[in-house]
Amino acid sequence: MPEALPSFEVTLAAHGRAPLRRARTTTLQVNVGKRCNQACHHCHVEAGPKRTERMIGATAERVLALLAASPDVEAVDLTGGAPELNASFRRLVREARRLGRRVIDRCNLTVFFEPGQEDLPEFLAHERVGVVASLPCYTQDNVERQRGQGVFDKSIRALQRLNALGYGRPGSGLSLDLVYNPVGASLPPAQAELEARYRDELGRAFGIGFDRLLTLTNMPIKRFAEMLARDGAAAAYTSLLVNHFNPTTVDGLMCRSLVSVGWDGRLYDCDFNQMLELPLGGPNAPRTVWDLDSLDALEGRGITTARHCFGCTAGAGSSCGGALA
Repeated sequence: MPEALPSFEVTLAAHGRAPLRRARTTTLQVNVGKRCNQACHHCHVEAGPKRTERMIGATAERVLALLAASPDVEAVDLTGGAPELNASFRRLVREARRLGRRVIDRCNLTVFFEPGQEDLPEFLAHERVGVVASLPCYTQDNVERQRGQGVFDKSIRALQRLNALGYGRPGSGLSLDLVYNPVGASLPPAQAELEARYRDELGRAFGIGFDRLLTLTNMPIKRFAEMLARDGAAAAYTSLLVNHFNPTTVDGLMCRSLVSVGWDGRLYDCDFNQMLELPLGGPNAPRTVWDLDSLDALEGRGITTARHCFGCTAGAGSSCGGALA
């Protein structure tokens, strides 16, 4: 029989990194719902056009009140689904900016072409929102294998439109980062090398510029986990992640400085834990945005971990901000 794989907690302890605890909360990540105009194969949210889970206005208002009471939070990271399809998206953006916080929109690019979103790029530029855009490759075949037919052309046109507004251009102050996910069951290549290739290919073929490329490891949960199971690759992929554990990534893990809020107001240590419904760690931890007065109170609490956490610590590491090492 193959040797049993260690748990994440045991591995942390073996490298002198346990227990994993929260530092100061500097990022508030808000998942406003699971509705999306796409249904990507790697999506850990299992988002799609038929999903109905959505953040209602009252929950969005409570999130904003909590943000106002949490001066250490520097950035509001809006995600989904396609977050722009939620009715509270623009209010969340405007109010977070009014409070002086940096705002990030995790955008799939094709949402620009949805009914009612015709002015979305201009709105983002006006509010000085940073765009983190999904583009899993610079070739049409690889993008459409992961994200669907016609997505590549729309993505290119959306990036060109953002560039025309100043996004990704030196001195504009409008940040445009691209996100790469491996198409299959492998770790991302070196981020700096892949970024140079993206910059060359997109610039030469389409005149597209951007600020950074962020490489993200596919997490073995939800839709990607189901694909691994169908292909008989789940055990091999888990072993790949465990065997490439990199202790130097631990200090930079996003769960140490980020709080994830679900569409229903529940609190989690990260977006991946949210999708697995693993609540915020630590004894007597608050469960929802109504259960605490400020996110500053979470510093020092333990973090809920499980085997999927090897995905964030494998190789160069992976976080919402790209590679960690």
